[in-house]
Amino acid sequence: MIEFHAPVGDVDQLALSPLHRAAVLTLRHLAEIGPIGLTPNRAMKRYFVTWAAEAFNWPFYTADELYAVNKVLNEHDFQPLAILHDLLLAAKLCRHRKGFLHITRLGRDLLQHPASLWLTLAQHLLLSAGQDDMLEIEWVSVLHAVNIEAQSGVTDGQFCARLTGGDVEDTHMKSLVYMNVLRPLCWLGLLHETRQSRTERLFTKTTLWPLVLTFEGGAPLPVVTKH
Repeated sequence: MIEFHAPVGDVDQLALSPLHRAAVLTLRHLAEIGPIGLTPNRAMKRYFVTWAAEAFNWPFYTADELYAVNKVLNEHDFQPLAILHDLLLAAKLCRHRKGFLHITRLGRDLLQHPASLWLTLAQHLLLSAGQDDMLEIEWVSVLHAVNIEAQSGVTDGQFCARLTGGDVEDTHMKSLVYMNVLRPLCWLGLLHETRQSRTERLFTKTTLWPLVLTFEGGAPLPVVTKH
C-alpha cells in the first residue's frame, strides 16, 4: 500500500512543482488584484494568459517557446494554464461568475497552506490523468514502478515498455504514458524531465518524492543526486 500525503516541514521542495507555483501565482493574483476576465467560451482572457506565460516560467512552455509558434497567446495555446484552470474549478478553489474567474473561500485558505494546496492539486491532477480509455492507470502500481525505475533515471520508452509490457519503440503508447503518467508527475515536482533528443526524454526522481510518498514494507528508495 502507498500513502500519498502532503509534505510536512520542508515545503521549500514544493518549488520543484511548476503546477504548484502556477496555482499560487494565480490564486494570489485573484486574491490581491481581483477576478480574471473570461471570454464568451469561458477561457481566461488574453491579458492574463500573456502575464501567466511570463510569470509561470513553465519548463518547455516558457514565454519565448510559446511565442516562437504563436503571435498572440490564448488560453488553449498555453496548455498548462488550460489544465490548471480546469483543476482550480474541479477542486473548488475558483469559480466562474458573471464573466469572471473568482477565488473561493477554500482557495484563499489553501493559499495560506502550501502543502495542503499541493496535495489538493495532486489528487485532482492524477485523478484526471487516469481517465484515458486507451490506458488503464492503477496509481499504486504505477508509483511503485516509478519508484524503482526512475531511481537512477529511465527514458520514456523504457518506462512505457516496463509499464505496459509492450515494445519500447511503440510511439503511440509511449505518448499515452508520457501524457497520463510521466508528465503529471513532472508537473507535480516528483520527477525531473531531461530532453535528450526530439524523441527521447529521461526521468529521475526529485527530492520531493520521498517527502510525499511512503511505500509499505520499507522506506522509500533514496533520491540519486547527480553532480
